[in-house]
Amino acid sequence: MSENNQLRDVFDAIADPTRRRLIRLLAEAEEIPLHELTAQFQMGRTAVSKHLTILKEAGLVLDRKVGRETRFRLNASPLREIQDWVAFYSKFWSTNMLRLNQLLEEEEE
Repeated sequence: MSENNQLRDVFDAIADPTRRRLIRLLAEAEEIPLHELTAQFQMGRTAVSKHLTILKEAGLVLDRKVGRETRFRLNASPLREIQDWVAFYSKFWSTNMLRLNQLLEEEEE
């Protein structure tokens, strides 16, 4: 867990395709009301709210009340943990791709 006092692991939060889609929708807009998010899925408001709660617990989503409606926005900073993790392993891909390229060049000769 990071300094955000997250209740849930970021990796766990993004493991579900519905939550990844919610993150994408929130990334494409400044702020979205719950009813507009719900309209993007073939599930009820309660199910979407549960997914948003998991994202909130991971620090990925912020919400605010405006009158009777709740609006949500993305807080992408916890995604840095995932970016850092992937970046660490990217050196292995780079090394393997370099080796493959060398092997292919040797076979051409």
